[in-house]
Amino acid sequence: MKIGFGLGIRARLDAVGARVRNGVQDVRLVAERQALASFGNDRARPGGRILCYHSVGQPAWGVNDVAPQRFRQQIEAALEAGYRFVPASELARTGGGPRDLSLTFDDGLKSVLATAPILASYDIPFSVYVVSGWSEDGLDGNALSWGEVTRLAELGAEIGNHSATHPDFSRIDKEQARQEIAGAEALIEKRTGIRTSAFAIPWGQSGNWPSHAHETARELGYDVIYAQAEETRAEGTIARTFVTSADSRRIFDALLRGRYDSWEEWVWRSPAR
Repeated sequence: MKIGFGLGIRARLDAVGARVRNGVQDVRLVAERQALASFGNDRARPGGRILCYHSVGQPAWGVNDVAPQRFRQQIEAALEAGYRFVPASELARTGGGPRDLSLTFDDGLKSVLATAPILASYDIPFSVYVVSGWSEDGLDGNALSWGEVTRLAELGAEIGNHSATHPDFSRIDKEQARQEIAGAEALIEKRTGIRTSAFAIPWGQSGNWPSHAHETARELGYDVIYAQAEETRAEGTIARTFVTSADSRRIFDALLRGRYDSWEEWVWRSPAR
């Protein structure tokens, strides 16, 4: 016999199930990051490292959110260790040196604006990749408005394209991929006057970027396409190192030594809305 659910019971059960799954995923992520910090292998690299953040102080973003105090500690730790912060576009173009770091923020979230003064106090350049549909409708107050995107650009941020609706590109066809990338580019330019030249892959893992999506982005003029992984990224993309909510000072130090370069994020869930 099939049991029917009414009065929102199904929705409530689904919500409870999602919280349970997310809790298990969070525990697993922390455990894996801790284990690799202790037993992983350092990876020497000839070039620089591009760090991929999302929000700083927006807990609804789960594993993607870094607490503001922790973020400042990470910046200070990198500077104390002798790293130099340079624009992501410089590392994408030249590769940089082993003590070069870049900061990037995906999703175009509201907290990036509050983070900008921290970065300005250290004279650190940064890049922001905007989901045009989210800035257009506000994402329930979580996304940067177009005026705020413009303000960040005035403060020196590089503004890039992160699609129109943040899809998993492995689940859409080539025409839909074109609409996502070209549509976002057009709307960003219309609202801010900024013509984007770099694209950051939503979700950013190897499985999220099929060949037809890569071909489409290149056809649209994007030759700088950022992943959210190092050794496991799709061919032809530029590596970035994902920074998570679990990354304490100890884990961040391990991250800078390359202990997560072969680690691929397996958390597949949309931001809370």
